[in-house]
Amino acid sequence: MTALNERTATELARMLAAGDVSAEELMRACLDRVAAREQTVQAWAFLDPEIALANARAADARRKAGVAPGPLHGLPVGIKDIIETADMPTENGSDLFRGQHTGRDAACVAMLRNAGAVIMGKTVTTELANTCPSKTRNPHNPEHTPGGSSAGSGAAVADFHVPLALGTQTAGSVIRPGSFNGIHALKPTVGRIPRDGVLMQSHTLDTVGVFGRSVEDLALITDSLSDFGAANLSRYGAPHPDLASAMQQEAPAPHFAFLETPAWPEADPGARAAIEGVVAGLGAQCVRESLPSPFDRIIDFHGAVSAGEILAYYGHHAEASPDKVSELLKARLAESKEVGAGDYVAALLAREPLNEALAALLDSYDAVLCLPAAGPAPRGFATTGSPRFNGLWTYLGVPCVSLPRLSVDGLPLGVQLVGKPGEDGKLLRSALWLDRELAE
Repeated sequence: MTALNERTATELARMLAAGDVSAEELMRACLDRVAAREQTVQAWAFLDPEIALANARAADARRKAGVAPGPLHGLPVGIKDIIETADMPTENGSDLFRGQHTGRDAACVAMLRNAGAVIMGKTVTTELANTCPSKTRNPHNPEHTPGGSSAGSGAAVADFHVPLALGTQTAGSVIRPGSFNGIHALKPTVGRIPRDGVLMQSHTLDTVGVFGRSVEDLALITDSLSDFGAANLSRYGAPHPDLASAMQQEAPAPHFAFLETPAWPEADPGARAAIEGVVAGLGAQCVRESLPSPFDRIIDFHGAVSAGEILAYYGHHAEASPDKVSELLKARLAESKEVGAGDYVAALLAREPLNEALAALLDSYDAVLCLPAAGPAPRGFATTGSPRFNGLWTYLGVPCVSLPRLSVDGLPLGVQLVGKPGEDGKLLRSALWLDRELAE
C-alpha cells in the first residue's frame, strides 16, 4: 500500500475532500518523512513542525465548521524561499536577507491559502535564485546536485516530504530540477501565476512554476494560482485558466515536433540516446524538425536579457555589501557589465519574431519535444547544471513541462514539452497523453 506522503496531490485531494484522511494526519506523515531524510537531502530553509501542524489543524477546523473546502484543502505545499510568507522568514538564500520577516504573503501564497492549501515551510533556493549551488542534495543520489535554483522544492517533492511545491524560473530553475529529481514540473506561460511578493531577478523572464507527482497535480495547483488581471503586464494573452478542463477535452492523439535546439551539441551521449529512443517509439506522431536561422542566436538573446536585468536588480547588493555576496555571483555580475545596452535592446526586440516563428511551427503540431537538460544531474556541487536547454524557452515566455520518464546511468532524466504562449491547457493535455504512453 502506498504511504500517505507518497501519494499524488490529486489522490490526496480526493481523500481529504471525502474525509478519508485529515490534514493533520497528512502533515504528520510528511513531517515523519522529513525527520527521517532531511539530514541527507537538506531541502528545507525553514520548517517548524508546530507551525505546519497548526496550519493543518486550522484547515481541519474550517472543514468541520462547514466552510466550503477549496480545491487544495489540506494539501501541504512547500514554498521556495524567495517567495514571501507572512508567518515564516523569507531569506532569499542569501546572507543579505538573513532573518528577514516581511510579514506579508506573496500573491501566489495568498491564493494557495484561499484554495485551502497548508503552507508547510520554505524550501532551499540558491543564493538570490542565481548561480551559486545550495546545500540541497539529490534524493536519488546525494553525491549529485538536485539542480537549481529551485533546489529544495524539487528535492522535497521527489523525496516525498511534500506533494506540491512552488519554484521560479529565470533560465532553467523549474524544468531542470524537475528533470534531475525525477518529478513532474511546469513552467507556465510567463505571467500566468502572479509574481507580487516574489524576489525580482528579471522582470522579463521570471516565472513562478510548480512541482508535483503527476500531470494532474500540475493542473490542480496551477488552476488555483492562475491570474490574468490587467495589472500583470508580463502576461502573454489571456487564456482560460482552467487547465483541468482543458486536459479532459477529447482530442486526437497529439503530434510532436522533435527539436535538437541550439543547445544540442552540449547533450551527453546517454541523454541523446534516451530522447532519440522516445522519438523512435512515437513513430509518425513525432517528426524531427528544425527552426529558422534566427533561433541560432536565441541562447545569446536570453543571456543578454538576463545579464542586463540581473545587474539592475542585484548589482547594488554586491557593491553595498560585497562580504554578503558569493564570489560566483559577483563574477556573474562583473560579466554582465560587458553586455551593452544595444545587445540588451536587440535581444528584447528579437523575441516577438522568434515567438511568431515558433507559433508557425506549432500550427502543425501539438507541442515541441526536446531535452530538458544536457543529461542527468551532474556529480558534485560545483554547479547546478547547465540551463541552456531551458533558457531559450524562458526567454520566449512559453509554457514548458518536464515528464520524469527517462533514466541515464541510474539517474532520472525528463522529457521536455513546449507549447505556444497561453496554451498551457493544450500543452498539459499533450503531456498527459505522452506521460501515460511512456509509463507503460
